[in-house]
Amino acid sequence: MYYYKFKVLFDEVEDFERNIEILATDNFESFHQVLYDSIGLKGHELASFSICDAKWNKKQEITLIDMQDDRESETPDYGDEETFSTSSNIPKFIMKNSILKDFITDPHQLIMYEYDFISPKIFYLELLKIVNAKEDDIFPRCTFSKGILPVQDKQISSSEPENDFMSDFLDEIDEDDLENDFTEDHIWNDSQSEFDSF
Repeated sequence: MYYYKFKVLFDEVEDFERNIEILATDNFESFHQVLYDSIGLKGHELASFSICDAKWNKKQEITLIDMQDDRESETPDYGDEETFSTSSNIPKFIMKNSILKDFITDPHQLIMYEYDFISPKIFYLELLKIVNAKEDDIFPRCTFSKGILPVQDKQISSSEPENDFMSDFLDEIDEDDLENDFTEDHIWNDSQSEFDSF
C-alpha cells in the first residue's frame, strides 16, 4: 500500500501552500474533503478536479456530482483540438466513483482543484512523491499548512437594503403624493389630449 504526497498552491495568495498525503486507493471525494478542511473553504459549493498535462491543459474532469447533460452532444465541432477546446470535449467522472491511482499517470502529476463555480477559487496541485504507507498511518491528512484564504466580501443579507441611495429616496416619497401623481396628473381625457390637434 502506498500514498501520494501533493503540494497545493493558490495563485491569489503568494505564501499559500498545503501538503496533502492521501492513499492511492482513496477516491477523489476523500481528496476533496481533506482539501476543503485544510484550505479552510466555506459553504457547500460544487467542486471539481481536472487532471492536467505538463502544460496545465485539462485532460479529464472529476466532478462532485454528475454535471453532464444532453446539451453536450450539441456542442459544435471546431476542428483543431489544439487551438480550441471546450469542457464538453473532456471526459467527465464522478468523485465518489473515481480512485486516485486510476488517474495518476505521471510521477509529477498536475491537477487543478476548482471550488465554487460562481466565484471560483482554483488551486494547483503537484504530485511530489509516492511513498510506501505504514500500517499505523492515518490518511488522508494535511502535513504542512502555510497562508490563509483572503476574507470574502460581506454579502448583503435579505434584511438589508440593496442600495442605500434608493432606500433613502423611497423613504422621502410620501405615499399619498405618489398616489395623487398617478391618479390626477397623468389621467388623459379626450378633451385634453394633445392628439386632438392632429
